[in-house]
Amino acid sequence: MVAPNNYSNQRKGPIGISEQYSILLLAMAVAGFTVISVLAGLLIYFNIYLRRLIPHNDIEAIVASWGKPGSRNEDKAGWPTNFSAGIMPIPCHSHNDYWRHVPLYDALAAGCTGVEADVWLTDTDTDLLVGHSHGSLTAARSLRSLYIDPLVSILSHQNQATNVTRDITPSTINGVFDTSPNTSLVLLIDIKTDGAATFPKVLEQLEPLRSQGWLTYFNGSIVPGPITVVGTGNTPFDLIIANSTYRDIFFDAPLDQLWGEQAPANATLYTNQNSLYASVSMQKEIGNPWLGALSPQQVNIIRGQIRGAREHGLKARYWDTPSWPVGVRDHIWDVLEKEGVGMLSVDDLQDASKRNWGA
Repeated sequence: MVAPNNYSNQRKGPIGISEQYSILLLAMAVAGFTVISVLAGLLIYFNIYLRRLIPHNDIEAIVASWGKPGSRNEDKAGWPTNFSAGIMPIPCHSHNDYWRHVPLYDALAAGCTGVEADVWLTDTDTDLLVGHSHGSLTAARSLRSLYIDPLVSILSHQNQATNVTRDITPSTINGVFDTSPNTSLVLLIDIKTDGAATFPKVLEQLEPLRSQGWLTYFNGSIVPGPITVVGTGNTPFDLIIANSTYRDIFFDAPLDQLWGEQAPANATLYTNQNSLYASVSMQKEIGNPWLGALSPQQVNIIRGQIRGAREHGLKARYWDTPSWPVGVRDHIWDVLEKEGVGMLSVDDLQDASKRNWGA
């Protein structure tokens, strides 16, 4: 005879009321303990935090109330020219700046002293649109909206009259960088459409900056301003030098034509009175670094070209520099900086801003 199963006689069915009550009490106890623990932690945190806010002496009281409404230091809350407080300008050029998440401002936040805008004259001839290719153009992204209007706003803020500085004179104009108000920001305008047709439109759109005296210009000598405009791409050199008594757009001279035995005779045309940069494609002129480093021959060419630009009073600039691998990019940056390049063209603004410039 088969022995009976010991479990067959156990009660099956729903949990009894007393057991449900016990489980409920346990859950409530756990929840209560959790709530009390959280409240106790918050109480301790805020007690420590609030104690830090309580001034312990007169100095801490002044610091805590500084600039707050109603305090005796309310009028000292900030400086009139604190737009870029703490940003140190560095000789880097924001390559294809209009591709940034925030054009112009991202470059300024990194300290770059050069930005670039590719401009296209549209069929309607109403505005200059900004973009890398014709297919990327939109009416909302124009030279005026991305660069001219923001720069007018920035410089208006930097040069606002106060009860002390009622009159702003050319000698007291501030640039975009608080830490170096005399540093000029270079706006490189790369004309993509017909130069002869587009150049007059560029001149026209610069008027808001020109009328305020904010452009670097030539009138027999160079008069520096907060913004220096340089034309490249299809910018016609003959139109830049057409006016021999005044100009406020400068040329991007061909760097490869300023040095060496093959330099053309007309290289003497390019001076600091009509040009600022002397640029060339590194990929085309110097070539790729072999085994991750530039060869001595490549470095000699770079050295000679930079010297040639300097002899003309111009700043050497290489575009189309490799951005990857990062080690190769950093090596090229190191070489260019060591050889005295005038402006370092960069894509990675954050890495460029972290460099030990001038060391």
